Amino acid sequence: MEMRAGEEDDIDIGQDLTPPLSPLAFSLYNSSLLSHCSSCSSPLPPNPHPHHHLPSLLYCSLKCSSTSNPHLSAAEHHLLHTHPHHLSDTSDLRASLRLLYRFDADISGFGGFPARIRGLLTNREKLIGIAGNDGVKERIKDGGKAIAVARRMSEGLDLDGGEGNCVVEEAVLCAVLTNAVEVQVKGGGSIGIAVYGTDFSWINHSCSPNACYRFLPPEFSGGESRLRITPVATAGGGGIELVDNECKGYGPRVVVRSIKAIKKGEEVSIAYTDLLQPKALRQSELWLKYRFICCCRRCSALPPCYVDLVLQLIVNTYGSFFVQEESVVNLDSTNPSYDQNFYREKEIEKLTDHIEDAISDYLSFNNAESCCEKLENALTHGLLKEENLQQKIRLHPLHHLSLNTCTTLASAYKVRGTELLDLNPESDNDEDYMRAFDMNRISSAYSFLLAGATHHLFLSESSLIASTANYWTYAGESLINLARSTIWNFVLKRQSPVTDFSPFQSPKSCDCVLMAMFEADFVSSQSRNTEFEDISREFLHCIKNITPNVWSFLVSSNCYLRTIKDPLDFSWLGTKKSVNISELLKGNLDSSKEEGFADQERMDIFRLGVHCLLYGGFLSRICWGKDSYLTCSIQSVLNGGRT
Repeated sequence: MEMRAGEEDDIDIGQDLTPPLSPLAFSLYNSSLLSHCSSCSSPLPPNPHPHHHLPSLLYCSLKCSSTSNPHLSAAEHHLLHTHPHHLSDTSDLRASLRLLYRFDADISGFGGFPARIRGLLTNREKLIGIAGNDGVKERIKDGGKAIAVARRMSEGLDLDGGEGNCVVEEAVLCAVLTNAVEVQVKGGGSIGIAVYGTDFSWINHSCSPNACYRFLPPEFSGGESRLRITPVATAGGGGIELVDNECKGYGPRVVVRSIKAIKKGEEVSIAYTDLLQPKALRQSELWLKYRFICCCRRCSALPPCYVDLVLQLIVNTYGSFFVQEESVVNLDSTNPSYDQNFYREKEIEKLTDHIEDAISDYLSFNNAESCCEKLENALTHGLLKEENLQQKIRLHPLHHLSLNTCTTLASAYKVRGTELLDLNPESDNDEDYMRAFDMNRISSAYSFLLAGATHHLFLSESSLIASTANYWTYAGESLINLARSTIWNFVLKRQSPVTDFSPFQSPKSCDCVLMAMFEADFVSSQSRNTEFEDISREFLHCIKNITPNVWSFLVSSNCYLRTIKDPLDFSWLGTKKSVNISELLKGNLDSSKEEGFADQERMDIFRLGVHCLLYGGFLSRICWGKDSYLTCSIQSVLNGGRT
């Protein structure tokens, strides 16, 4: 199945394609059961018993918990208390129970495995019929049995007959696994999964999509009233197809929105996976979850498109930094030596494992210092090749692992800076404050580098707009927080008098045309496509003028970051001229250079942060609308609030 734009008119960038759509079924992750309502997904008051970890269904109101609620199944309680929840999450099983509870009268008499349930593809034949060791078949079989047992328990039936014929239960679980999407809330965290009707579920995947989707908070009202996309054909295959009108007011609602201009009758597509991954990883994830091989424009490009090429580039080095062989530097995939230099399997696998282990340890144990040491070493020194100990491999700065590493380092350095001050809150030691300041500016530098790298890729693949919006926003928040930090008093105390920074506490003090455009709600006009190009051009012009004034100051205490000549324009990576690493590892900038211009750096860092935040706000309005959480958060900061 597929959905296409209606025949009425062309659709500009940044327009809602659907009204708010309520889910057919919604369930929280086990980890969110105590923090959110299991019916409407609203946040709950803080748990008075935070150490109580037994899963249970909680609700925010009598309406949500009512036994007459057509979306809730009594069998969920039995499943939570009988299924080994400590071994795996049960959200997919509980979502299946809710679908079964609502649709039981329609599907209970179905004799075989339906190809579709209420128009939703079950995909069972592909999910369990293809041999593999990914555990999908066992998950479906065991899950179907657990659902059947929970249903029989809720009905007071004999359990001995609950694990026999689980045809319906397996079919519904397959429909959930195929069609469910993660539900994200304020701040970007995921709280559960939801299955939507055909207006959403029939939208196909593309690695270069022209639409995205956002979740609305429970209190949101309004939005587009028209459905501007239509199915190409009705569901076939002998399955069960019904139109559902009973979902309004239940669960997290979703809205589909254009991120590119869409012509009349053109297919509408969204992304089912992370687009900042190279083709091989995207294809692997799509196959494991959905059992299809993507043949979109981006995946079918020969030679590979620029973005997919650089997302997996490695660099051969010979005693100097970023000396690359010509075929790699020029990204010439038609060169005969291309295959010999591109993606050396064994070496990259070791480096990948090293980086992923460091990131996993940080996320699991929050050891920021150890994480920074391991990841900095991987970025700076790479990995020695076994057959030639004088030859190393390193990741290209735009490699997808480099991007993941920068994301983690931005977080880890921020944590380290906070920990230094938290451990010594009354310290009069200037060294503690200077170390904390270094951690914060390195964190800001990595955030800015990540935004610049993602934007560089975005210029070649416009469907990366959502990731680019997030990274520019994070960079803006980080830079503004750095400029506002009171630690500057210690950095600048040798200067007398210290410049009054109070006029710059409000972002509106930055006189820029982007601020006026943001305040005028620039994505509400009729010429959005042209306006998008004009604002992007203006933004790049502004930050290219500011960045040279602050980059060397931000990176002066970090070996790897000092090898990045320009965090916005990566064409310098293509030069054949070698950069001697010994020159780059000499140490920090002279204190005489840092003293005397740091005060101006502070002003420029603030200006740069405001511009990043403005552009992040502009892109976020295109992706998610002016009422989204991210857009409103940016607006609050621009009005003088704190990040």
